[in-house]
Amino acid sequence: MLDHLVKGATVVDGTGAPAYTADVGIRDGRIAAVGKVTEDSRTTEDAHGLVLAPGFVDPHTHYDAQLFWDPYATPSLNHGVTTVAAGNCGFTLAPLNPARPEDADYTRRMMSKVEGMSLVALEEGAPWNWSSFGEYLDALDGRIAVNAGFMVGHCALRRYVMGPEAVGGQPDEEQLTEIVRLLHEAMDAGAWGLSTTQSSTHSDGDGQPVASRHARPAELLALAEAVGQHEGTQVEAIVAGCLDQFSDDEIDLLVEMSAVAGRPLNWNVLTVDAAVPERVPRQLSASERARKAGGRVVALTMPILTPMNMSLGTFCALNLIPGWGPVLGLPVPERIARLRDPAVRAELLRRARSKEAGVFRRLANFGRYVIGDTYSAANQGLTGRVVRDIAAERGQDPFTCLVEICANDELRTVLWPMPTDNDPGSWALRAETWRHEDVLLGGSDAGAHLDRMCGAPYTTRFLGDCLRGRKLVGLEQAVKMLTDDPARLFGLRERGRIREGWHADLVLFDPERIDAGHARLVHDLPGDSPRLDSAAIGVRAVWVNGVEAIRDDRVSGAVPGKVLRSGRDTRTVSTR
Repeated sequence: MLDHLVKGATVVDGTGAPAYTADVGIRDGRIAAVGKVTEDSRTTEDAHGLVLAPGFVDPHTHYDAQLFWDPYATPSLNHGVTTVAAGNCGFTLAPLNPARPEDADYTRRMMSKVEGMSLVALEEGAPWNWSSFGEYLDALDGRIAVNAGFMVGHCALRRYVMGPEAVGGQPDEEQLTEIVRLLHEAMDAGAWGLSTTQSSTHSDGDGQPVASRHARPAELLALAEAVGQHEGTQVEAIVAGCLDQFSDDEIDLLVEMSAVAGRPLNWNVLTVDAAVPERVPRQLSASERARKAGGRVVALTMPILTPMNMSLGTFCALNLIPGWGPVLGLPVPERIARLRDPAVRAELLRRARSKEAGVFRRLANFGRYVIGDTYSAANQGLTGRVVRDIAAERGQDPFTCLVEICANDELRTVLWPMPTDNDPGSWALRAETWRHEDVLLGGSDAGAHLDRMCGAPYTTRFLGDCLRGRKLVGLEQAVKMLTDDPARLFGLRERGRIREGWHADLVLFDPERIDAGHARLVHDLPGDSPRLDSAAIGVRAVWVNGVEAIRDDRVSGAVPGKVLRSGRDTRTVSTR
């Protein structure tokens, strides 16, 4: 007898093949039958007019902490994501050196700063009762509703061995051997491989460059070589040029790391903008060189525009513009005084519009900002209005106007920059870029930057756009890009397709309605901390390993997810 039978669904199987009508039966966590199914089932549902697809795979998340207080990885699971890859960008909660209990506090403060996670939620929501990476995985096993795989972060490896000297120091021969040994130990326990960052935007809770940024190429290559000695592993790496355009040295590093490992290396995130036509060819030249060198470098890119709010009062992307950090890091009264100084504003604008600002240049058009939440009587009625219109009414330049509005709220004002790359040319360039063999959809950062952005719903928003919006990609290909493509990159065993015998990770949705609701701020983290959430529209149900986890945007209470471990749950995707 089947556990559940979905009858008459439009099956889009993840391979890119044409959709077809079929029944799909589930038994013991697997897809037991596809076609005309007559076998008895404990439960049955009519799915005529609905699409049944494999569960979506999000290749870049930061759910490392959230899964402890939210085993459903919301809102990703609501939007059909049944497998998440976490432990990215060099940041993980393990390993922790048991001889230095203070390392846990350092890690929490680092994650709060660099990944925008609530410090209170990190302190109260996770048990922090592990030392080794394997113990961390064990702490999650059996208590999550999604499937989750984890890279091991370079920063944690360095900190474990070098302590505070990991920031600013270089490991001696013995320490490097120990760092590599720890990586081997983590992969033996199931880590998917190594993640690392060299990005200038990544600083710890003390404002210092995070530990992996101090690593020299020889250290990175030693770690990459270790990755290649384990089955089903990967490399994920971030460098400064990921945000704009790679330098020659960065391309050399990424190519060599992948070639030495003999494993794919993915990076995040390729920004596509028709106003900067040279960016995509430059970034993908790393992929072309890697293939010639025996490696593979894969660019992650988002198929939607993910809005991210800004603030002059709290740490955000504006702080990362060269020259802005020292001003925005001042105490609020002093910060307001400096921002009101015309000479300071002129210098900030000059720096924001300079070549060194890279991709952050797009944040410098302050006339295109929309005012969000306000907190003072002086700003009453401004929510939802565009700064350039307010500035014109007041006879001010946009940046001066924005500063005055924020100063009235003691810098608490929420600001939403309108995207500069929402033009037909940029969308045409995206559609072209998606066809490249080394470009993969993803980069949601789900689980991070919780009160600033909400990238998790990219799956449903993209499908809605494909079915009823721009229609840049057909349904079958769109589903393949969200399911089988990332599953094959990571070597997931028997996931990513609707096929008899494969794991029953499935999403059932209404093609006439599939979409994501507007992001809204909710206070549901430990300590009543805020985050942005988004409703899933048109998603009838989501199954993880054959068990219903979501029904009509509500969690079922079941926790059928698995910690996916390298080797056991992933096979090697060799580049050689």
